[in-house]
Amino acid sequence: MTQNIKPAEITSIIQQEINKYDTKLKMETVGTILQVGDGIARLWGLDKVMYAELVEFTSTQYHSEPIFGMALSLEEDNVGCVVLGDDTVLKEGDEVKATGRIAQVPVGPALVGRVVNALGHPLDGKGPIVTDEYRPIEGRSPNVVQRQPVKEPLQTGWIAIDSMIPIGRGQRELIIGDRQTGKTALTVDTIINQSTEPTGSGGKEEGVVCIYVAIGQKASTIASIIDTLEKHGAMKYTIVVSASASDPAPLLYIAPYAGCAMGEYFRDNKQHSLVIYDDLSKHAAAYRQLSLLLRRPPGREAYPGDIFNLHSRLLERASKLSDELGGGSLTALPIVETQAGDVSGYIPTNVISITDGQIYLEPDLFYAGVRPAINVGISVSRVGGSAQIPAMKQVAGRLRLDLAQYRELATFAQFASELDKTTQSQLTRGERLVEILKQPQYQPMPVEEQIISIWLGTNGYLDALPIEKVRTFMDSIRSFITTQHPGIIESIKRTRKLDMQTIENMKKVVEEYTKDYKG
Repeated sequence: MTQNIKPAEITSIIQQEINKYDTKLKMETVGTILQVGDGIARLWGLDKVMYAELVEFTSTQYHSEPIFGMALSLEEDNVGCVVLGDDTVLKEGDEVKATGRIAQVPVGPALVGRVVNALGHPLDGKGPIVTDEYRPIEGRSPNVVQRQPVKEPLQTGWIAIDSMIPIGRGQRELIIGDRQTGKTALTVDTIINQSTEPTGSGGKEEGVVCIYVAIGQKASTIASIIDTLEKHGAMKYTIVVSASASDPAPLLYIAPYAGCAMGEYFRDNKQHSLVIYDDLSKHAAAYRQLSLLLRRPPGREAYPGDIFNLHSRLLERASKLSDELGGGSLTALPIVETQAGDVSGYIPTNVISITDGQIYLEPDLFYAGVRPAINVGISVSRVGGSAQIPAMKQVAGRLRLDLAQYRELATFAQFASELDKTTQSQLTRGERLVEILKQPQYQPMPVEEQIISIWLGTNGYLDALPIEKVRTFMDSIRSFITTQHPGIIESIKRTRKLDMQTIENMKKVVEEYTKDYKG
């Protein structure tokens, strides 16, 4: 006996079953793993996947949370993917599905004060990060019309930098030097010198959110930096993105892009942010590892041909936006490590050509006790005086000239038996200026105190002092002025320049102090 079942009835029954379980049918792009290892997976079947799209691995051995990968090589018969997690739990034949999402990270105020990994997942044990804001890790840099010239200073608290190699909000300034020459110390002090407090925050820079991206550092080193920031109250306006040496290479590769995306959120919301990439040498090495495993052809020093594009598309995102777009800024301080002072290496020259200047830290100066060990000769800021307040411009122009003359004369004086009076006085002045520029770690100096220090040195008030007493004298007179004559500091802070009245007041105070000084 046959029954005539109408198609409409079948459709109705299927629809009822679907509604019963309250599920929605959707098409998924599903593939399988052909090969996996060393942080790389070859996938088959993901024909519709996009470049930099996240893919999700479904492994029977991994239950806590899913492992994601990112498509990097879209080849004719397979997809080369980097595994953003532990690849040892994946095996050939495992299922993988495309998510339809480009790699992205959470952004916004919820991340401030937190330590996260390169995917934006918390590492500090303070609970989940609650935010609805996500951004792709890769983003377009603002075009020329959307930018404005860099003209606001970003004070680092280092007298040698703020006076001679000024950094502006929206600038990209490279910090370069051998290992253990104080590169990270410079950036940590710069973070400590920032603040999100309102006006009157003890001379600190105001309204700057800092993002410190640790790439390939030891976990103990990163923990030490976080501890230092906590002690100085800097973590309340800082995000730490940690991709330590023990993390897989794919996480080291995406870490700086994740940190940049987090900084762009504040820039695009009319705020100021500072992102530090520590360091891009290890980032380049991680990308070289991935590229060679993906069988991309090696070039100079085995780096792939697109290594320059890798860093330029990262650093070009640093900018000072136009007033129409809110005037926010993203400042970048990339760090590059040199080998035996070789600034002509492949990665150093690449990054030098992308950035707006470099601060070169020299090992010989470091070991001679000059801290920070900045070589003023080849360190430069291509933004220059436009990133300084007028008062600093007044005193700093002469400082660089006096130091340059001192360096030349000091070399010449080694071979001369007798020196004339003018040469002796220039050497005396130069020695004292070098002492002024020495600065202990974790003690950033407000710009007003920096200006007073340089003014004292360039106007000869320290020439009569024995060289070993210069530092003690400088510390004590700065303390005397800030406590007994705060009007001088307030005047510089308010007017941002050294007017005749302020200079006269400083002269009187210095004469009064030196008369009674028993140092």
